[in-house]
Amino acid sequence: MIVKVLGPGCRNCHTLVTRTREALDGLGREDEIIEVTDVAEIAGYGLMKTPGLVVDDELVVGGKVPTVRQLTELLRGR
Repeated sequence: MIVKVLGPGCRNCHTLVTRTREALDGLGREDEIIEVTDVAEIAGYGLMKTPGLVVDDELVVGGKVPTVRQLTELLRGR
């Protein structure tokens, strides 16, 4: 699974990285999280408000920071 956090590196972006890592750890997964700060690449996903979460090239979260529980449910089975 390829996991990307899209954003300029703001506090919410860092929080999303941390929570996504916690969710993956809780699922027993060690997938790498790639932080994307390039504006053109972020725009390519159609993200209008950061942060965003992309899983296997699909934008699954945009403009908010879900809880660890929500992220765990989102990532389970992928």
